[in-house]
Amino acid sequence: MAREVDYEPRSVKRLLAEMKDIAELMIDLSYSAVLLDSDEVAEEVLQLESEMDVLQLRTHMSLLMASRTPDDAEALAPVLGIVGATEKVSDATGDIAKVVLEDIRLPDAIRAALPEAVETLVRARVDPDSRFVGETLGGLNLETETGVRTIAIRRAGEWILNPDRETQLEPADVVLFRGPDEGVAGVYQSTTGEAYLPPDPPEPHTPDLERAMDSVVLMKNMSELAVDLAYGAVLFDSEALAEEVLNLEAEVDALQSRFEAWTLRAAGRVEDPVSLRGLVHLARSTEVISDAALEISEGVLRGIASHPVIAEAVSESDEVLVRERIAAGGDLDGTTLGEAMVKTETGMRVIAVRRAGGERTTDERDDWVVSPGPNTELRAENVLLAKGPRTGADRLREACGETSNTQ
Repeated sequence: MAREVDYEPRSVKRLLAEMKDIAELMIDLSYSAVLLDSDEVAEEVLQLESEMDVLQLRTHMSLLMASRTPDDAEALAPVLGIVGATEKVSDATGDIAKVVLEDIRLPDAIRAALPEAVETLVRARVDPDSRFVGETLGGLNLETETGVRTIAIRRAGEWILNPDRETQLEPADVVLFRGPDEGVAGVYQSTTGEAYLPPDPPEPHTPDLERAMDSVVLMKNMSELAVDLAYGAVLFDSEALAEEVLNLEAEVDALQSRFEAWTLRAAGRVEDPVSLRGLVHLARSTEVISDAALEISEGVLRGIASHPVIAEAVSESDEVLVRERIAAGGDLDGTTLGEAMVKTETGMRVIAVRRAGGERTTDERDDWVVSPGPNTELRAENVLLAKGPRTGADRLREACGETSNTQ
């Protein structure tokens, strides 16, 4: 039975921030459910989808209460667009979770193709006798000691997204850990008192199927990046970032076409063509996520000024987006992302680098290097668009130097 939803006088800004945080967590969890073939993780996605439905209704109610004139309606229209697009992301990730829960057939080899295969996500319930009970995440220092980070905690039906160093673990908490297999195994056992059982290794697959799965992986990466850039475009009112979202959405569409061709070819070469059905569902849902990203940034593309509440919600979500300029002589000037160990040292993931005029290379689109890697060079006056916890944003600002915090 559907949950009854009554109007609550809640801030639209806070509701939007919650929707953004939950949507991003759902993307992570849904693909992890496929990677691990985990009904438990997939169930968490559906619980979050149910929570998202409630948040969407409450946001609509709050927006209706706030709209009293035609001018109000015009100003709030982009907010409604973002609410609808975020709900679309939620629905798509729920469909990905159902591939696991409804036993829709998937090639076993998809687990090897997904990039998260190098890092495992596991759901662990804190045993009352665990040594972790009563400890803070900062005190446990799991990421430094084991490489395992805590990405979310569900406590008494409520989610703690992006928990920080002060977050304390309590008995019966459901904790989502991510990290290398060997680290996850030890943390899981310390948390639950039970041994961790990794998924079975995948079986060999045909070249056409491999190409199809590679296409899905690229679609996933591009769709996730598009969502991040879309929120960045709204936060910074950046038409250049919105254009990048448009480019990524077009690339995902092209990959979808190639995926369909390779999947049809693979169907004639695999023993059980029905096993490809789940892969088709996965690709379709992934393409929907990229469409939703474009909808988030559509107002910027059309020259419609974002309502201030949108930027405030993005900036106040549990994971923040920041834009920082590298100062001459700063710690990052003249190094690379890998050499500076930006992710390790600051906790922030750099999702794009804007070059200063005149220093672009032929393979860089416009001024932006999108989805930079460890070999991406950093120089004075480059602008970093990064995502992560608030404490990490402060560390990144220090690494960039005195003239950072650019707008």
